[in-house]
Amino acid sequence: MPVYFLEKNFLFIWLSLLFACANKPVQNSVANNKNEDSSFVLRVLCYNIHHANPPSRPNIIDLDAIANVIKKEQPHLVALQEVDVFTERSGKSIHQAEKLAGMTGMKAYFAKAIDYGGGEYGVAILSRLPMEAMQNIPLPTAAGTSGEPRTLATAVITLPQGKKILFATTHLDAQRQDTNRLLQVNRIVEVLKQEKLPVVIAGDFNSVEGTQIINVLDSYFTRTCTTNCGFTIPEINPTRTIDFIAYAPANAFIVMEHRVVDEKYASDHLPVASSLRVK
Repeated sequence: MPVYFLEKNFLFIWLSLLFACANKPVQNSVANNKNEDSSFVLRVLCYNIHHANPPSRPNIIDLDAIANVIKKEQPHLVALQEVDVFTERSGKSIHQAEKLAGMTGMKAYFAKAIDYGGGEYGVAILSRLPMEAMQNIPLPTAAGTSGEPRTLATAVITLPQGKKILFATTHLDAQRQDTNRLLQVNRIVEVLKQEKLPVVIAGDFNSVEGTQIINVLDSYFTRTCTTNCGFTIPEINPTRTIDFIAYAPANAFIVMEHRVVDEKYASDHLPVASSLRVK
């Protein structure tokens, strides 16, 4: 056999092996990237909106200001507290949760806590993702305390990769004594401990870190921030953190970001934003 043919044949085999080896890592890299892409980062916003009344303008309702905060942050899920529906002070024709949903391109679920001003007052969930199985779960109030009834709103959320989580929001009692807040947070943990889906809860707990209320919350949930988290109230020169985002179980998410949004006009609370990588 001629030498040039052997050399040509050897060169062909060598190039074939080189091509195969070169392509193997590329295929693995594509697979790895695909796995990485399947991990979804969930953006959550927690916001006590003070029925859309800017503290600096006592008789004004400014839903645009609240909507602008939400649109700027671009969350997938929003937990709202102090929401008016068809009330005299905010507009007898205005359903604040539905209105904000329309202004931000989201869907709304409102959970009434009390009748108020000819309408209703409570908490709400806004979602950019599919939402189902919504529930309004009343929270306990001790007899004789004159505490305002409170509630826990929940909804099952379907993430883009098809995984489901439970999203919840609440607004605990605001009285000086912890009596009702303690009853309420214990009820929340009792209810959500039974949930089989991963849970994200966000709300105004009217309690600071180190209190018995937050200790109960921490007994089951992992807060998205526990040190140097930023104060959330009042809106000017804030001094306390009472608005929190938390999740369970602890291995369900990785906290990518937590911050208090510097927005001093729209409400008497500063909004809290967290980004959670879903495991």
